[in-house]
Amino acid sequence: MAVDRARVAALVRELLEAIGENPDRPGLRQTPERVADAYGEFFAGVDADPAAALYRTISISRGPAPDTLPSGAVMLRDIDFRSVCEHHLLPFRGRAHLAYLPGEKVVGLGALPRVVEVLSARPQVQERLGEQIADTIADGLDARGVLVVLDAVHGCVTSRGERQPDASTVTIAARGELAEPAARAELIALIGANR
Repeated sequence: MAVDRARVAALVRELLEAIGENPDRPGLRQTPERVADAYGEFFAGVDADPAAALYRTISISRGPAPDTLPSGAVMLRDIDFRSVCEHHLLPFRGRAHLAYLPGEKVVGLGALPRVVEVLSARPQVQERLGEQIADTIADGLDARGVLVVLDAVHGCVTSRGERQPDASTVTIAARGELAEPAARAELIALIGANR
């Protein structure tokens, strides 16, 4: 289901009136439509299947051949993402760092940011977002292990309440062989390496 832009625009107009603003004044005249367009983008992942991003997995054998799977982890760092906190409908943005231990499948590295994009384009909490990314990669690739580290700045922390503009939230989700802290320590160190 796509975002109902007309309905969102009508609700934003009502919201502006509810806070005592005039939605017909020049600066706000197009705001309801702009917000509706933004919400169409922010929430494009609501009905999307994140596993579809992994549609081009490649099965590779384990053995002494040119198409042999790596024995170690595959890691992609610094994937920018943005989402909207489901508690206050305020944005949060950050970086995702993903690693997986291949089973019998690998995927093009471009697929991993697409998984993040689909899952972050819906009302979210960071903790669940990391868990969903880990599950999608683990299930879609039959990975031996998965590690997802998210580091994000939340609008609800920076602009309301305690107003901590420099605070970021770090969450970790891990599956399989990377579920134990000792097994993922090297990968965690690599995330911060050469910065």
